[in-house]
Amino acid sequence: MPPRASCSWRGKTARRLVAYALAGTLVSAPVSANVESYQSDLPNIGTAAASTLSVAKEKEFGDAYMRMLRASKPIIDDPLLGEYVNALGHRLVANANDVRTPFQFILIDNQAINAFAFFGGYVAMHSGLFLHAKTESELASVMAHEIAHVTQRHLARSMEAQAQTSPLTVAALVGSLMLAIAAPEAGIAAAHAATAGSMQSQINFTRRNEEEADRVGIETLARADFDVEAMPRFFSRLADEYRYASQMPEYFSTHPLPASRITDSRARARQYPQKSVPDSPDYQLARARIVARYSGIADRSAMDWFERRHKAASPAEKHSLDYGIALLDIDAQRYQQAREKLAPLIKAQPNNRFYIDAMTDLDIGEKQYDSALSRLNQALSQQPNNRVLLLNHAYTLVKAKRGGEAIKALERYTHQHADDSNGWFLLQQAYESTGTHRDGELAAQGERYALRGQWSKAIRNYTQAAQLAELGSLAQARYDARIDQLRHQQARFKALSDR
Repeated sequence: MPPRASCSWRGKTARRLVAYALAGTLVSAPVSANVESYQSDLPNIGTAAASTLSVAKEKEFGDAYMRMLRASKPIIDDPLLGEYVNALGHRLVANANDVRTPFQFILIDNQAINAFAFFGGYVAMHSGLFLHAKTESELASVMAHEIAHVTQRHLARSMEAQAQTSPLTVAALVGSLMLAIAAPEAGIAAAHAATAGSMQSQINFTRRNEEEADRVGIETLARADFDVEAMPRFFSRLADEYRYASQMPEYFSTHPLPASRITDSRARARQYPQKSVPDSPDYQLARARIVARYSGIADRSAMDWFERRHKAASPAEKHSLDYGIALLDIDAQRYQQAREKLAPLIKAQPNNRFYIDAMTDLDIGEKQYDSALSRLNQALSQQPNNRVLLLNHAYTLVKAKRGGEAIKALERYTHQHADDSNGWFLLQQAYESTGTHRDGELAAQGERYALRGQWSKAIRNYTQAAQLAELGSLAQARYDARIDQLRHQQARFKALSDR
């Protein structure tokens, strides 16, 4: 996609912008027939918070928090990675118990090892996890743990525990917990300051949450046919790696990791059948994409990373490493070298969206727009509703200066996927490219502001769009109606923030 003007998922210069938040649709996954005979002996206390905060209210808070994250955090705005982490996450969710809300999984561009969950079924992971998790099962173990925090309603239970020892109401506690989204340890500290609760009781409660999330997460891993040993293995390696470090990873601040927790997770994993689970090709490709574009590693160092691993890699792993090298070549405008790497890959797997996306980058770099569109049209004939392909197609139309076609495609796309800033950004670019749709350009930009909770800016843009539209036209009526909706959303957002 665009070479990183102010929002895209391509190249090296704008990695840290708007979120690509995929709406969650549960994906079916096989359930291991052996799981039922390996039940945990810990009690299930995860639903005790139902009286504190309704699921509907949690969703409302989750939406507000997601808008805050888009405005304040470097969320990875990459459709391919969004598609991968959501497919992996929903495979786990489909095998989890007590699921009461749709889930969305997002990546934050941060090399630190961390992940966190918050209201409304949102799970955020740092891109650094891909560099430290050595297998897909290890990555899945972190996700399963965070999914358990949501299904067991740990945030709501934390508020309930605080409310029982504090004169403040649950509504007042929500304000302090808002900090927990961006920095969970800061949120915990703020909650203590607000409630005068004891630090030791909060630490103990947090550890109980972590133990419960481990137990439930391991069961989910087993049901989803991942390697359950991956969780204690990942914990143990982190503990060994940072045993003598002067500065501990952020993960340890938000996820206490005493030796007893590692021992307990290992014992629980051994209650399940042991199995060897190979990494999926998409995991390997997603990891290569993160190393090439979201690791913060310089071009030469990233190339060394791929080349060192290439020597001992299996044939399947070499494909993902060649893909990563091709991305580095594309970003450095070494187009001939990139084509030499990509051509055999896409010939062998012409429907692989990672390869199609990279070839689109390459064709656009060489201004071969018809070649890119031909390939994308062929892929869309088989997967007409795939977001990655639709966005690639629209972006290619914009770069080929076919703004009118791009507008038609993107108006349909944004109507169906109103939560996707990529679509709105491309629509804004398409309107701008025509030079005759300033009102549409302002409205598309206004939707991007709204997704970041910047309501005043969104309303200002729509007001200007309405003034530019023909008096009494359908467009003006639509803009005026949207202004009313935005003001209503602004009022609701403020009410939540003021709690």
